[in-house]
Amino acid sequence: MKGLTLDNLARVCRGTYCGSPEQKKYEVESIVTDSRQAQPGALFVAIPGQRVDGHRFIGDVIDRGAMAVLSEQDLGMQSYPYIKVDSSLQAVKDIAGYYLEGLGIPVVGVTGSVGKTSTKEVISAVLAQRYCVLKTQGNFNNELGLPLTVFRLRPEHQIAVLEMGINQFGEMSRLAKIARPDTCVITNIGPCHLEFLGSLDGVFKAKTEVFQYMDGDGRVVLNGDDTRLAAVEDVNGRKPLFFGLDRRSDVWADGLETHDLTGTRCRIHMEGGTFQVRIPIPGRHMVYNALAAAAVGRCYGLSIEEIQKGIESLEAIGGRMRMIRAGLLTVIDDCYNANPVSMKASLEVLKNASGRKIAILGDMGELGSDEQRLHQETGACAAAAGLDLCICVGSLSRYMAEAARQEAPDLEVIYLEDLEGLMDILPDLGTQEGTVLVKASHFMGFERIIAFFENNHPH
Repeated sequence: MKGLTLDNLARVCRGTYCGSPEQKKYEVESIVTDSRQAQPGALFVAIPGQRVDGHRFIGDVIDRGAMAVLSEQDLGMQSYPYIKVDSSLQAVKDIAGYYLEGLGIPVVGVTGSVGKTSTKEVISAVLAQRYCVLKTQGNFNNELGLPLTVFRLRPEHQIAVLEMGINQFGEMSRLAKIARPDTCVITNIGPCHLEFLGSLDGVFKAKTEVFQYMDGDGRVVLNGDDTRLAAVEDVNGRKPLFFGLDRRSDVWADGLETHDLTGTRCRIHMEGGTFQVRIPIPGRHMVYNALAAAAVGRCYGLSIEEIQKGIESLEAIGGRMRMIRAGLLTVIDDCYNANPVSMKASLEVLKNASGRKIAILGDMGELGSDEQRLHQETGACAAAAGLDLCICVGSLSRYMAEAARQEAPDLEVIYLEDLEGLMDILPDLGTQEGTVLVKASHFMGFERIIAFFENNHPH
């Protein structure tokens, strides 16, 4: 990894190098925090976690050929070099910022309340039409995941698309200090993490901390249909680039056509021309994600033809609007996470499905004092979605079920306290042709539902 000698690493993270003078000049080939990923040439960072302390595995990683260790503990005299630091997590962040700066490649930072991952995927698909792109994988978007993503960068990469997720004030500043994005995309401001951020104004304040660490000539790409974001007049002296369905935005769309669960067609207008595009993942919200990607594509000089091709090449990822065929059922795997805005968007997608419509909905977390009301409002949305069956699971989802019954007395609503009760009735759902939406916050563990459908109805 360019510039990451043990000597430089110790200096960057203000640590103490322990080892022979000759080994100081060794350049690490990878940086890992999971001992199972340790290979020859790796630097293993031992992080004390809530359940497992990484220091327990130092012997294992050395046996696997790791070059060196970064440790919060004084390991004494060893046959291998190590760097002693006060905080392994802070050291990882410091090293990531140093490494990314040394590479000198453009960074697109993606944040927002809803749609970060999907937007990151579309942006990456578009930019990949011209550049070698590295993007955030899975949920590696926090103060440990972001540095680990940065450490995957290699000289062949020409641009990085980094997702940044937060739930506390100050967290975005710490992420942005690492990423220092040249282009920042904010998808929207919605009722997420209200337990910690308090209000929508708090969410806006926390998300826009990213502006503090942007390059002075950086571009900001914002949802022009979002009231709070639309009010941003300039960032570091530059006017934002807005996207949305309102034609006053710089990049906007009309002519939306939904084609069952196969995707959405629309017409995108931007500087340089207008083009028709098929977005291969359904939902009005995906149009916004595609618009954000189109705006970023223009920032990096892509042609309209490249942008169109990139959007149409998009593939769904697990837990986020992935379609699974399970016997007579089409299952919408959207269970990675949930909040009131994304729940409503997913129910809108289900509304356009053919055959019997079933929603399996679970608790949404971190909603603070409004959690009861927000679950009730989601239940009312479910009642208006033309469902045949609504299954609500979890302690908070009781309010969802009650509201759905009240709004649509003829709708069949089943309430279950926990996932175990649901697993008992899943086999009965596949007796008729239809579509099943599976959605809840990640802590509900709805991946088990998806695994049941995949394992019992192989497609």
